[in-house]
Amino acid sequence: MTSKTLMASKNGKTPKGQSLLPTAEIVDAKVLEGAVKRFAEREIHLPTFAELANPLDIPAEKLAEIGHADKNIPDARNLWRVHWHNRLDGNASLAPLPEHVVVPPELSGVESPIAVLFGNRFPMIGAHKVLAAYSCLAPRVVTGVFDPTHHRAVWPSTGNYARGGVAISRIMGCRGVAVLPENMSRERFAWLERWVANPEEDIIRTPGSESNVKEIYDKCAELDADPENIIFNQFAEFPNHLGHYEVTSRALERVFTNMASDHKLAAFVSASGSAGTLGAGDWLKERHSGCQIVAVEALECPTMLYNGFGEHNIQGIGDKHIPLIHNVMNTDVAVGVSDTATDGLFMAFGSEEGKRLLNERGVADEMIDSLAHFGLSSICNLLAAIKTSKKLGLGPEDVIMTVATDGSELYGSERHRLAELRYGGKFTAHDATEVLEQHLWGADTEHTEVLGERGRDRIFNLGYFTWVEQQGIEIDDFVARRDQAFWDHLHFLNDEWDEAITEFNARTAKARGE
Repeated sequence: MTSKTLMASKNGKTPKGQSLLPTAEIVDAKVLEGAVKRFAEREIHLPTFAELANPLDIPAEKLAEIGHADKNIPDARNLWRVHWHNRLDGNASLAPLPEHVVVPPELSGVESPIAVLFGNRFPMIGAHKVLAAYSCLAPRVVTGVFDPTHHRAVWPSTGNYARGGVAISRIMGCRGVAVLPENMSRERFAWLERWVANPEEDIIRTPGSESNVKEIYDKCAELDADPENIIFNQFAEFPNHLGHYEVTSRALERVFTNMASDHKLAAFVSASGSAGTLGAGDWLKERHSGCQIVAVEALECPTMLYNGFGEHNIQGIGDKHIPLIHNVMNTDVAVGVSDTATDGLFMAFGSEEGKRLLNERGVADEMIDSLAHFGLSSICNLLAAIKTSKKLGLGPEDVIMTVATDGSELYGSERHRLAELRYGGKFTAHDATEVLEQHLWGADTEHTEVLGERGRDRIFNLGYFTWVEQQGIEIDDFVARRDQAFWDHLHFLNDEWDEAITEFNARTAKARGE
């Protein structure tokens, strides 16, 4: 599975670990020529990572052009919306600050402000994973690795990344294939059925649910035997980390700097999943002394905390392994959140009974309305932030930042299922009271570990079994990721890829006769 996804750097002569990284050099001139021709025909102009990180600097003329595109269709102009400054209402103008909410103590039960950026503002899929998909595919196109006229892009995922990959593939005029567990929400599959070229062939359902990532890998190993398939394994794709390091980090910092001047950035919290979003924490930690990176997982499958296993329903955070792109040795806290809590709060936040109780607690109507923008993994992030505040003893000047990766609109089918599964067919006022008191205001610090050297080593070493024994990564390359110098080198790649994207755009413009 690693043959086409992990490529050597220039001339194949690199320091340990650097052979894991995609190159910014042109790999195949003929493949590149095919991509240039396709993009010229479709009038596709790619944004650089710097432009996505700083969309407010995009020229007004370009913004006006983008604004004429329907954000919900595979229009090439939507590539320029793969950032955090979109508006929920579809307004063509950019939001000066990423749309977000600062969760008050009345809701969270802690004094620390918890700032949550909303991912359902992203185009086409209503989730931030479209950024990861663009980050992974664009560098392969502009370096002549991926030929959109010939290759199929295979997107292994537990849902949103596969949808993002299919959306980006459609724009780029290539065939996208989604590989995801069969028990994910019906909304995910309904979206894919509308977007893929051939639903029978291009939606591959693997056994299980969130925790069954190994089954996804096995299917991708089969697909990788066909040279026409290029596997974009988000768990091993370092551009996934880099997209969030470059783009998500800037959005988080803009929200933070807009808060009170006496506040300090205490922590960035994100469910692990593929660990891509955690890359934003690396950037923030470099610039904000004392900022801690908090990685979150489902308590029913406590891989980081207890080397455990199991099944859970926090859709969006696959597990039972440590992603290759997780900078474990830079992670400060590991938190386990139960799907009993996330399922219950999802029901409470969406019910009239739950909303009434929140209002009685002093939570403002506007804040209650914003809870519709929290999907299951978003609620997980909120709970982990609350647990982190309590564990670290944070106060009113200590800001915790996190993201709502998607909104509740992706889980409508889950409400009936959860009511039947957990609440005897109907979610009542009694259920809402019990859920809010126990899982929100009563959230404790159990299953929360502040990581020292031994804890980080334990988590790092667990990755050996997936990446060396199962996926064939060289042991020296695997171990090289322990050193922060590996990650420092990685973070320079965005500048090189931006140069490659700029050159590629010049080629396509020339091919169009401009």
